[in-house]
Amino acid sequence: MLSVIIPAYNAEKTIASTIKALLDQNYPKNKYEIIIVDDGSVDKTVEVASQFPVKVIKLKHNGPAHARNMGAKKAKGSIILFTDSDCIPDKNWIREMIKPLKNSGVVGVSGTYKTLNQDKLMARFIGYEIEQRHDNMKKLKYIDFVGTFSAAYKKDIFLKFGGFDERFKKASGEDPELSFRISKASLKMVFNPKAFVYHPHIDSFWKYLKWKYERAVWRNLMYWEKHKEKVFSDSYTPRMLLPQILLSGLVVLASLIPILLGQISLIFIPLVLLLVIAFIFNLDVIVFIWRREKKLAVLSPLVFFFRNISVLVGVIVGVLKFLFKKF
Repeated sequence: MLSVIIPAYNAEKTIASTIKALLDQNYPKNKYEIIIVDDGSVDKTVEVASQFPVKVIKLKHNGPAHARNMGAKKAKGSIILFTDSDCIPDKNWIREMIKPLKNSGVVGVSGTYKTLNQDKLMARFIGYEIEQRHDNMKKLKYIDFVGTFSAAYKKDIFLKFGGFDERFKKASGEDPELSFRISKASLKMVFNPKAFVYHPHIDSFWKYLKWKYERAVWRNLMYWEKHKEKVFSDSYTPRMLLPQILLSGLVVLASLIPILLGQISLIFIPLVLLLVIAFIFNLDVIVFIWRREKKLAVLSPLVFFFRNISVLVGVIVGVLKFLFKKF
């Protein structure tokens, strides 16, 4: 028996499509259950989900980490799979997710995304960014980063490690935090690019920057408290991400010099430097996008420029929250 667990919060517009895709899997219907864990929704999520042959668990709003953990505790399956309430799994998703687990040494599996809203420029950019990182993960025999949009674990291992850290009240790092702990125990997890879900990525530039900021804030809890060795890199995060953020921070500090000296006209110099940093440190991603969509590749350095600033601010806020124990 397998258990597919989906945390849902105010997901009345998307949850039906997710459930329909899961009910239409190329896998025997009597060998898996679908568990919808409602995280205190104030819309009609429960009513919509209850129309389908699925188990619905209703909770007070406490975040997706708590919802997934509660779903795992109620699961009948020896293998638990996770996806999100706005994802549409491919017909072969379950079959592909559990294939690697037939190897007795593998305890966890990560799948991949495909962009659902291809008509949106920002969504395509995010899709390419993720695709490029996942292309690098394909080359690895084992991984340490598993995202819950498409994840599978042996249930006994999941429970042994205590599930997701429920201090993460948003979807902001609780999934890799768990896989980092499992990886530290020398247990094996793999990436399967054939296991994919369709997902509507963020389609607004400002929402993208807010998303990057919030993740940067919450990742401080994960890195500084438990996983300092992962600060610079993991199997998903590029090695050049933190160096460019730190370098951008130094440039921002340097930009105060012309302001203090009253030479406002020189402020363009640090701005150009920030753009150069965004270009050089993300050249591999820009080339990746260029091969698929040249116009978007031309805009990419500007996107990375503003992303770096958002992440920098998030890192600073996150460090302060960690130091003053505000998480």
